[in-house]
Formats: sequence, structure tokens, C-alpha cells
Amino acid sequence: MTEKLKVAFVCVHNSCRSQMAEAIAKIIASKSFEAYSAGTETKDSINPDAVAVIKELYDVDINQSQKPKLISDIPPVDIVITMGCNVNCPFVPCTYREDWGLEDPTGKDKQEFIRTAGIIERKIKDLIIRLGF
Repeated sequence: MTEKLKVAFVCVHNSCRSQMAEAIAKIIASKSFEAYSAGTETKDSINPDAVAVIKELYDVDINQSQKPKLISDIPPVDIVITMGCNVNCPFVPCTYREDWGLEDPTGKDKQEFIRTAGIIERKIKDLIIRLGF
């Protein structure tokens, strides 16, 4: 069996969108690829609203399974998905890269976090189809 491709979801602080993407990918795409998230800086913890929404929607407590990480903390990856961090998007070596242009829901209401989770899930499913996982 061939080794699974590694996908990194990357944004500057690795505390919200990229953490949500890592969690959702591990839930719905673990047969397709290995998922990681990282940033060029880290916060002390994952955004509590992101934690609550992932728990509510997917029954997974990402505070137990994930933590903010630097790019240097993850293994080399094949695919990089940037979340939409605009001018400060970090560079990570890879064979394929795309930007999802997601707005950061931090500081917004719960519905915005739920909407962001839904967009991430759809984009992960689309990625699986487009890249033939």
C-alpha cells in the first residue's frame, strides 16, 4: 500500500480556521490523506468558539487531540491549503498549493463558525474529488 499524502492547513496563528480544517479532515477524509495544521506564529490555545462548534457538529473535542503548532512542528507535506491569510500567508514547501480565502470567524457569532465549518467540509470533499484521493 502506498503512503497517504500529507495535507497541511496553514494560516498565521493556527488557532481557528486551520485547526477546524485539520479536525474536519481527520473526521471525513482520514482514508484519503493525513491532515495537519500549522502557522508561522501560535496562540496559547485553540479558539474556544472553534472548539465548541467542532464539538457540537462532529462530537470531537479538538482541545484533546490538537494544539496550535508552528510549521516547523509538522512533517514535510505534499499539499498545502492556506486558509486566506492575505498578505502574511506563510510559505511551506509542497507539490500542490491552493488558498481557500476563508474569512476568520474570530470575534463573530456562533453562526459564522458553523458557516465556516460547513465551507471547510465542502472544500475538503471537493479536494478529495479533484485530486483523486
